[in-house]
Amino acid sequence: MNFFEKLTQRITNCQTLLILGLDPNPEMMPLAQNTQSEQQSLIISLETWLKGVIEQTSELVCAYKPTLGFYEALGPEGLDLLLKVIDAIPDEIPIILDAKHGDLNTSTLFAQTIFEQWQVDAVTVSPYAGQDHVAPFLVYPDRGVFVLCHTSNPSAVMLQEYPTEQAPFYLQVIKEARTWATPEQLFLEVGTTNLDVIQKIRSLAPERLLLMRSIWSKGNDLYEILKVALNPTGDGVLIPVPQDFLKSKNLKEEVKNLNQAINEYRQKITQSSQNCDLWSPNVCLLNSHPHQDLILQLYDIGCLLFGEYVQASGATFSYYIDLRKIISQPQLFHQVLTAYADILKTLNFDRIAGIPYGSLPTATGLSLMLHHPMIYPRKEVKAHGTRRLIEGNFQAGEKVVIVDDILITGKSVKEGAEKLTSSGLVVNDIVVFIDHEQGVKDKLKIEGYNAYSVLTISEITETLYEAGRINEQQYKSFFKH
Repeated sequence: MNFFEKLTQRITNCQTLLILGLDPNPEMMPLAQNTQSEQQSLIISLETWLKGVIEQTSELVCAYKPTLGFYEALGPEGLDLLLKVIDAIPDEIPIILDAKHGDLNTSTLFAQTIFEQWQVDAVTVSPYAGQDHVAPFLVYPDRGVFVLCHTSNPSAVMLQEYPTEQAPFYLQVIKEARTWATPEQLFLEVGTTNLDVIQKIRSLAPERLLLMRSIWSKGNDLYEILKVALNPTGDGVLIPVPQDFLKSKNLKEEVKNLNQAINEYRQKITQSSQNCDLWSPNVCLLNSHPHQDLILQLYDIGCLLFGEYVQASGATFSYYIDLRKIISQPQLFHQVLTAYADILKTLNFDRIAGIPYGSLPTATGLSLMLHHPMIYPRKEVKAHGTRRLIEGNFQAGEKVVIVDDILITGKSVKEGAEKLTSSGLVVNDIVVFIDHEQGVKDKLKIEGYNAYSVLTISEITETLYEAGRINEQQYKSFFKH
């Protein structure tokens, strides 16, 4: 079970979004336990206290979050304490190590230490060194990575809001980070009570889990924060237990009451959102497209462009689609393959055929993912060597499913199908990523082919408009076309 599955199971089973920081901070210890002055005695007191915290709260939280810096400040004894605290946490409860790691040179060794030796489930990292720094953590597919995208300290504004309030650096961090790994492996750490900031982050990354922090300052309304941070199903957020609770003699009761209040908020918010109107971008996403995240990512990396573009056919469209960038984005490419695979799993076929050249990477990926052999019809027959029309091994009479990227006129898939059938193969099904909705599916049906698509261009446009990625003029220009 990977981190995301473990966390999701915990949230569901215990009905809690609460995480608790296990920090050996003497200032947070109840006064009765914070009476020792010598280092060794202090370590023993901290261990007793933290293990007691775990015992009182283990049924009420979905994860624990020890902060590495507090343990490091105590020297070698502090790191020994950290391992004892980790060992005291029940196996079914995920552990998020709050490290804010930011050193590129040590990232590989650090990832190996915390994931293989310490056996923590997830870690927080700084994004400033970019993907090269985060990659060593992502090579562990069963672990999670939280990327810090926003902090609450006042001086951070000079960097986070740079260069403009309309296009701040913290949003650029999110755009980049979303291309590094899937929503099941990479998440966002958000420190702020600014509702506008939280709403912008949720709008830009509706699919990502948000680890909230610094939300307990006076005068802030938790209900309002949850209203903009929660996803449409009433989760997608991890809420920290206030550190002040750790001083309480009634810690278990206070955490229990907080969890109950949060669950009541969640119920209110999800019930009220079911009645909201669908437009007004970033407000109601309950009726969002199942591939909303995929569509938004394609738009953000420049695969979906809106304007006046001349197509290969000579026609002018109010949009342009360039899917070649996908193969350079591994996590996005994996999402695309998974979307294709969901359709292919419902079909009966022996081999997968890609149409040169755009869909060959897709066909290769699907062949590996679904364990079906791949072939492809050549775009042109070689004048030397074997002069094969079809590359790859096959037997006459086998069923072949064709995969292609975009269905505009259907010319390329029909030519490919004719080459395959002329070689004795049977083609019943064609699966494409995007259908331009020019009536080609119906024409293919008449010719004996069943055509399927992951997305249609109108679905893409509707989703981008609802999410606020394109404006009303761009939206209307599409439907005029």
